[in-house]
Amino acid sequence: MRDETKCLHSGYTPGNGEPRVLPIVQSTTYVYDSAAQVAAIFDDPTKGLCYSRFGNPTVMAVEDKIADLEGGVGAMCTTSGQAATLLAILNLCQAGDSIVSLPTIYGGTINLFSFTLKKLGIECIYVDSASTDEEIKAAFKPNTKLVFGETIANPALTVLDIERFADIAHQMGVPLIVDNTFATPVLCKPFQFGADIVIHSTTKYMDGHAVQVGGVIVDSGKFDWTNGKFPELTQPDESYHGISYTEAYGNMAYIIKARMQLMRDFGVYPAAHSAFLLNLGLETLSVRMRQYCENATKVAQFLERHPQVESVSYPGLPSSPHYALAQKYLKGCSGVVSFILKGGRPAAAKFMDALTLASNEVHVADIRTCVLHPASETHRQLTDQQLEAAGINGGMIRLSVGLENVEDILEDVGGALDSI
Repeated sequence: MRDETKCLHSGYTPGNGEPRVLPIVQSTTYVYDSAAQVAAIFDDPTKGLCYSRFGNPTVMAVEDKIADLEGGVGAMCTTSGQAATLLAILNLCQAGDSIVSLPTIYGGTINLFSFTLKKLGIECIYVDSASTDEEIKAAFKPNTKLVFGETIANPALTVLDIERFADIAHQMGVPLIVDNTFATPVLCKPFQFGADIVIHSTTKYMDGHAVQVGGVIVDSGKFDWTNGKFPELTQPDESYHGISYTEAYGNMAYIIKARMQLMRDFGVYPAAHSAFLLNLGLETLSVRMRQYCENATKVAQFLERHPQVESVSYPGLPSSPHYALAQKYLKGCSGVVSFILKGGRPAAAKFMDALTLASNEVHVADIRTCVLHPASETHRQLTDQQLEAAGINGGMIRLSVGLENVEDILEDVGGALDSI
């Protein structure tokens, strides 16, 4: 099936006389005929459902759909994109380990890596994408367990050279984890270019309607966890009956360990109703992404010509330094446009206050156009040096172009620019 069909049909196939639409299974628990059956499921949760902290039929249908769209062997939904990022890292790392990351990533992820993981004894080493391969490899330590980057960075809108970083990661014996939130599997499938794990904030384009917060981890099933660097996946897990995930589950070892070990302990599993709402968004994802890209391209072209705008970041513009990478990896550049206004922070504030159609809100990738000032909002905890490393200028505006008529969006943006 192609993506448009997968968005509608993957994950749930009704049987004879069953509901056409994915049902909401609003139950925390499941009934069995014998204690032995329940015990067998506690030995191996893949054999059935025991409690909705591990799995729920509605959520699992959505997980299967997303895994199919990404081309992975399995997926696990979480209560937020941040929870997905955290569990994706903790599934491989423990105190004393390190990770390598690009600095041009979401501000909340920078906080997670630079402060919270540091408190847990996990070091994050940032490497600039402009560095040579040898310079990047030099940042690795014997305890480095993974490389992390975003397909389209939020909000710098740089494009990750997935093949290059996958090759570097694999030469160093570790997986590449890619946050594919802005691209979605409709615009980019990182596994096709060598990535090993994909995560999403499903709150964004996958949901698309600003009605529920969520995240997901998808496993490609392609990385060799038996290379000696990941004993927690190969050696017996004392917390789960001495099971070896690679021996018991083969190419699904990573995602099943995340569910059996980390979801068990952290419990960040979404409710069935949240998954139902997410599925409604997924059903129209392919159609919506095409229109986001079309509208955003027109807005980016308009901004590029406006005298009040110092620069525009949108990888779909031929003038973008990331245009070549976008052409290689993306079928479209999503609906987010970042631009810098002449006049810095004061000009940015005036612009945002003058908008009437676009909403000033801490959100992105909605069906409605919304706007945000990263330096004073989502990234305000970062130092000036971190802001610079993340590609964020004081005059930067992040505009999430929605699905309104593009002429209405342009009139709103143009009027706000003229008011500065």
